[in-house]
Amino acid sequence: MSVVGIDVGFQSCYVAVARAGGIETVANEYSDRSTPACVSFGPRNRSVGAAAKGQVVTNCKNTVQGFKRFHGRAFLDPYVQSAKSSLVYDLAQMPSGMTGIKVMYMEEEKVFSIEQVTAMLLTKLKETAETAMKKPVADCVISVPSFYTDAERRSVIDAAQIAGLNCLRLMNETTAVTLAYGIYKQDLPAPEEKPRNVVFVDLGHSGYQVSVCAFNKGKLKMLASAFDAELGGKDFDEVLVNHFCEEFGKKYKLDVKTKPRALVRLYQECEKLKKLMSANSSDLPLNIECFMNDIDVTGKLNRGHFEEMCAGLLAKVEAPLHSVMEQAKLKKEDIYAVEIVGGASRIPAVKERVSKFFGKELSTTLNADEAVARGCALQCAILSPAFKVREFSITDVVHYPISLKWNSAAEEGLSDCEVFPRNHAAPFSKVLTFYRREPFSLEAYYNNPKELPYPDPTIGTRTNTCTCSINFVLLMVVSEARLLGTLEDGKQEKNHAPSAKKPKVKTKTVELPIENSLHWQLTNDLVNLFMENEGKMIMQDKLEKERNDAKNNVEEYVYEMRDKLHGVLEKFVSESDRDTFALRLEDTENWLYDDGEDQQKQVYIDKLAELKKLGQPVQERYIEAEERPKAFDELGRHIQQYMKIVEAYKTKEEQYEHLDELEMLKVDKQVNDAMIWMNSKMNAQSKQNFTQEPAVKVQEIQAKTKELYSACNPIVSKPKPKVEIPKDEKEEQNGPINGQEDTDAQPGSPEKGAAGSTVAPESAEGNKLPQMDID
Repeated sequence: MSVVGIDVGFQSCYVAVARAGGIETVANEYSDRSTPACVSFGPRNRSVGAAAKGQVVTNCKNTVQGFKRFHGRAFLDPYVQSAKSSLVYDLAQMPSGMTGIKVMYMEEEKVFSIEQVTAMLLTKLKETAETAMKKPVADCVISVPSFYTDAERRSVIDAAQIAGLNCLRLMNETTAVTLAYGIYKQDLPAPEEKPRNVVFVDLGHSGYQVSVCAFNKGKLKMLASAFDAELGGKDFDEVLVNHFCEEFGKKYKLDVKTKPRALVRLYQECEKLKKLMSANSSDLPLNIECFMNDIDVTGKLNRGHFEEMCAGLLAKVEAPLHSVMEQAKLKKEDIYAVEIVGGASRIPAVKERVSKFFGKELSTTLNADEAVARGCALQCAILSPAFKVREFSITDVVHYPISLKWNSAAEEGLSDCEVFPRNHAAPFSKVLTFYRREPFSLEAYYNNPKELPYPDPTIGTRTNTCTCSINFVLLMVVSEARLLGTLEDGKQEKNHAPSAKKPKVKTKTVELPIENSLHWQLTNDLVNLFMENEGKMIMQDKLEKERNDAKNNVEEYVYEMRDKLHGVLEKFVSESDRDTFALRLEDTENWLYDDGEDQQKQVYIDKLAELKKLGQPVQERYIEAEERPKAFDELGRHIQQYMKIVEAYKTKEEQYEHLDELEMLKVDKQVNDAMIWMNSKMNAQSKQNFTQEPAVKVQEIQAKTKELYSACNPIVSKPKPKVEIPKDEKEEQNGPINGQEDTDAQPGSPEKGAAGSTVAPESAEGNKLPQMDID
């Protein structure tokens, strides 16, 4: 069973896997552990990750990034409408009313749902994990921001299903970080002791999350969380972009925002500048060549000026810190440590404000980029039966209060009830009992819309329900409904005496079907359709890769042979053949950039076969000339070895005197035959030109060497026969020495057995050795 944790970020993604040695963040095909959250669409295939990132400038209208924020949102959502203006790609409305992304794919205009685009990215991350683990991946744990609502979370689950992943659990990014922090701590207080309170500050590229967690040995409990979904590294980038757009407008008379490619390049350079300013306080340059209208632009900025421009953003840092402390009802003195993670947390001004608020030095024991993925992998390992992980209990919280609304009796109208207040423990189930004679509807909703980073507080509607729960994925789930009723065994007669025995009453339980109407969730039919389409696109990508590989093989062969014809292969091909082959290579190169630019895979395979038909004999002659001397040397070494053994046998050397004479005659004949064969072949080869086929091939020489070895080695390597010493000789060795007589009267002398054998007495020391058990 695979154990994989996936952190799908706004800008970058990380994949962590559990192995025998622990949790490891795996690298992609570019040996980079960070995979850009980017998908690019082309006329023949898709590019995902690093390959797509390289097309952000050249194919900006069809390269999608930053789509994570549109999960579960309708096209008419105010947030979506406001974000449209800052995007270089187009958004469109899906038939369901949800947000879609409009691109040109396979020479056609296509609209993909956010779930489909995320599934494309997850498919790539799945391939990365499978390459690292060398086995199929299905089960995983995926991270989501803690401020995601029910609709956004269900959208991510649908995306995972489309990608062929079984998402065992959606995990809040804040909870994943706390797990990665706490499970390795060996000095946590005992369960009965006062818990250790740690604050986690996560400032990523698109969101700002703060949580406080109580740790005891073997468990963690989230106490509270706060967030600002509109504050992240991208907002600091936006400040820089606006600054340089204004500067370049005045300095070079350029309207940068009217040119998508120029704007994308400026975003990339501003992000680099922001990272450099985190490590340097001096003036830093920004230079872009051929920025717009073949104009080179330059600018400069320092950290102090940057912090002044970002004063409004930096002022937002403290609000979630105040909120989380109030919710947890903790004082700053109760906080043991403040752990900071997230890419944008490296901005010095952010760290300074967080540190000043708590009056503590910030802790950076976790990897700021990979902590979420590692926490997800740990959670997956805990859920997996294939790994033994130390017991660790995780209690999360409900981030938004959830209420239920239902129709009461006709005279009462609507009734509602808050089922899960804010920061209620999760997972958790509650049972509600309703007295109804007919089906009724139950609506779940967030009862404080002002706190939501989402315009619609509705979660969904259920019919015939009475059991609801918040699960580990933090989704509102109605798990079952039961009808409880009473039945009487018999009916009373009209004239029956009042004092008669009452009829027996039974209680019967009936399972009722549940009809769910979830807000903005994909239907099963639509999910299946998207899965089928994803499979087709994966196959198309595979075919296109094979086609490109076949084309690249032809191009590579052309360049390789052109260089070698005037290099190492020059003396192995005649001048006329060389000119013919060089002309064919030149024609093929021209064909590749003309008619052969876009051909089927088989056309390239056939073209390569035609070229190899001319080039292979030349290469073989070169290889033969290189390897032939080595093969002859090896054969000569064996001949010399066996000749020496034959000579040693003839001179009656003790080492070989046990060998059979007839067999040694056979060895002598084999050696002489091999010598004659080698000399004849070497003479024949010396008369051959380099441009001619060799008189003898390396394979023949190696076969002759093997034949000689097989015939001679079993004979010359026969061991000497063992000489057995007679028993009477052994007895004589134990007899009298130096003229001493063997008398029974001599004390301590060994006794003789019935067969005349000698029995040696046990030594005194031997009797004292202890009996030892060997493990």
